[in-house]
Amino acid sequence: MANLRDLRRRIRSIRNIAQVTRAMQMVAASKMRRAQQQVLMTRPYSEKAQQVLRHLAAQSGARGTMHPLLDVRPSIERIGLLLITADKGLCGAYNANMLRLAGQFIEQQSCPVAVIVVGRRGAAYAARRRWNLIQEFSDLPPQPRLLDVSAITRSVINGFIGGEFDEVYLGFTRFVTTLSQQPQIRRLLPLRTSGVNNGARAVADDPPEPTRMVGEYLYEPDPQVILDSVLPRFTEIQIYQAILEALASEHSARMVAMRAATDSANELLGSLTLTYNQERQNSITREMLEIAGGVEAMRRVR
Repeated sequence: MANLRDLRRRIRSIRNIAQVTRAMQMVAASKMRRAQQQVLMTRPYSEKAQQVLRHLAAQSGARGTMHPLLDVRPSIERIGLLLITADKGLCGAYNANMLRLAGQFIEQQSCPVAVIVVGRRGAAYAARRRWNLIQEFSDLPPQPRLLDVSAITRSVINGFIGGEFDEVYLGFTRFVTTLSQQPQIRRLLPLRTSGVNNGARAVADDPPEPTRMVGEYLYEPDPQVILDSVLPRFTEIQIYQAILEALASEHSARMVAMRAATDSANELLGSLTLTYNQERQNSITREMLEIAGGVEAMRRVR
């Protein structure tokens, strides 16, 4: 009977776990739908803004004095990495994949790398690995606005213009589908312009250059004035888009992980229930045999 009690306790515990993981799956699915809608709505704007920026920076009126965010340093002595992770776990390999890629990136660099982390999981990992963690941002809203990432953008831009970084890279997980997310690291600063790479080093997974627009346009005011106002905003858009991609990927990974956990719990629950029923049947059979044996023994005594 002690064995039956243990089985009942395990069945009750696993049933409770399955209810929790099922609830977490439904919550993650709801958040995932909103995050997917938001990232798919903003992605075309971000890509078009990047295309317009490259064309604008290539205009003859903008080539005289380049903006500081376009300044390619002759030698790279300090690198900044803006790493976007999650605040929470229970999302499968989402955090592990991004942090593994970031670790490989840091090991491959020949100069020091300073890390700015978005998300508590990434900050905790960076502290354990003794990375040069200079800043941490966490507790972003479930549906962040552009204003919510302004502090992150200021930190990155001020560090680059002030000479704290010679290059800045952006590490995030790009949302592809519900079942597929791609961790990647792209160069954020200096911003790329059309055509030549200006001697800057590229990362293997940098996005392909878009088709160059032919001809020049007249800008009012001149391209240099527009660049001065547009470039910081464009950098903020790129960071904002990366955070939206990361959130959509996180919720998708969490929903898939919780669904797998629920299925595993239900499968284990079925197996334990079958074992419990077999054990209970064997126990009843043994009791009936004992009763029959006792009755037979009393009959012989008489």
